[in-house]
Amino acid sequence: MEELVRLAAFEWLQKQTEYDDVISRSILERGFEFQGVRITLVGPSGIWKPRVFSSIPLSITTTPKGPYEDSITEDGFLIYKYRGTDPFHRDNVGLREAMRKKIPLIYFHGIVPGRYLAVWPVFIIEDDPALLSFVVAVDERSSIQRLVETDVVSEDYYRRKYITSTVKSRLHQRSFRERVLAAYRNQCTFCRLKHSELLDAAHIIADGSEWGLPVVSNGLSLCKIHHAAFDRHLVGVSPEYDIVVRKDLLEEIDGPMLKHGIQELHGQRLILPGSKGEWPDRDRLSLRFDEFRRVI
Repeated sequence: MEELVRLAAFEWLQKQTEYDDVISRSILERGFEFQGVRITLVGPSGIWKPRVFSSIPLSITTTPKGPYEDSITEDGFLIYKYRGTDPFHRDNVGLREAMRKKIPLIYFHGIVPGRYLAVWPVFIIEDDPALLSFVVAVDERSSIQRLVETDVVSEDYYRRKYITSTVKSRLHQRSFRERVLAAYRNQCTFCRLKHSELLDAAHIIADGSEWGLPVVSNGLSLCKIHHAAFDRHLVGVSPEYDIVVRKDLLEEIDGPMLKHGIQELHGQRLILPGSKGEWPDRDRLSLRFDEFRRVI
């Protein structure tokens, strides 16, 4: 029964995250029905076991600014802190049993309040009672099918290390996007478009540069058209938060999209976050605006 529920949870998550791998807590708390039983994927405890499970959890969760400081091992795997300080708390024992039996779990990483990056399957690969923590590795989705067919999961260290590293990169990108969009109240800072599936978090200074930190003050919430226009220096933003359209584009005659979508932005002011501490950094805007002016 538990194995069937676990597989059903993986399939349900696959559908829920088909277009966006960040999912709301309310959806996870509501869960899905399996053979007339409601299966929830998260709960009050970060180590979550639905009522129909006897001992091994279904998921592990971290929350933004939560009480447990999860981090990364030297080998690049995830560290998940015990629940409390008792190694024999039933939740910690459940994860230890998952490690022993090689049972796949779901990992929900809190990005902003109420929003989680969903990662699965993950496996507990090490237990460290001295540090009150477990080591967690992410594996490929096909490992779930291998588990069903053979009851054994290949413990390929390098494969899991690589896959875990890609998840960390996703987490970095998705965390930046969610925080930027939340600061701008899920709308384009140029045109107020509010459909989040059409919004991006644009870097003012490119990721990887000295000033390209993944902080809200280095981001702009832009719809996909305006993100492309900003990246290609068709549109710039001054350190005074004014939108500037490239001169040749202002003089071009085309259809209504160019006129209303781009040209009419010229001279408009950014729609800024409610918190002044999240406004675009003027020094970064100045550097980016210098690049824009060199193009025009």
